[in-house]
Amino acid sequence: MLGTLRKMRAEKNDPVSYFLPLGELSVPLQPFLGNTLHLRYQGNIFCTACGRKTPKSYNQGFCFVCFRKLAACDMCILKPETCHYAAGTCREPEWADTHCNIPHIVYLANSSGVKVGITRETQLPTRWLDQGATQALPIFRVGTRLQSGLVEVTLAQHIADKTNWQALLKGESEPVDLRAVRDELLARCAPELADLQQRFPGQITALPEAAEERFRYPVLEYPTKIRSFNLDQAPDVTGTLLGIKGQYLLFDTGVINIRKFTAYQVELLTV
Repeated sequence: MLGTLRKMRAEKNDPVSYFLPLGELSVPLQPFLGNTLHLRYQGNIFCTACGRKTPKSYNQGFCFVCFRKLAACDMCILKPETCHYAAGTCREPEWADTHCNIPHIVYLANSSGVKVGITRETQLPTRWLDQGATQALPIFRVGTRLQSGLVEVTLAQHIADKTNWQALLKGESEPVDLRAVRDELLARCAPELADLQQRFPGQITALPEAAEERFRYPVLEYPTKIRSFNLDQAPDVTGTLLGIKGQYLLFDTGVINIRKFTAYQVELLTV
């Protein structure tokens, strides 16, 4: 099977179901658990936006021209609190209207520990599965990506906003009372959150009745030592597939972040 990689598609099941997009194919991965799997990078990268061959991948799958041109590659995607749409300087205002100026969710998730995060409302629970979260709890619904970023920055003064990927792949996180964490966090940030709600009237709504979600991942065995594969340095990844979590394939020989190699042309071989 030959094609360009995209991030794995995950479906909420018990355990989570994973599919590997490979060109036009969508390969179910659970049947390969416990078996030898071989990924062979062909040396080609094709931009996910324009399809042109590119010698290097920028921002996980773009050529340099698209990286410089597209709003999806702007720094404000990584730091939404810096959104400059209102200043009239957005690279693609039409794209922002369908991706940024729509409802977002601010949430707590337990992956390598409790963190705060944001995502488009339409991306739940996909976002949590992509992060390998075992628990997740929505805490705010907001009107735009900018607002979600401002709320996240406020909360992140007291809690992590990033996942420790190495800890994520060493085992399951200890269960946490997310509602208790939420209540303590909101109490500590009450003045700042009130200021944001006054700045954006009716746009930042707490979700006290939101239900917590829990997820279990298809992992036969976690690695005791994390060795990360890099297709740019070694084009062949071979080993017994021991698990899938977040966007990682866990082999007995190492781990690989599939999303990192979006747009890379690979051949998938099974033994």
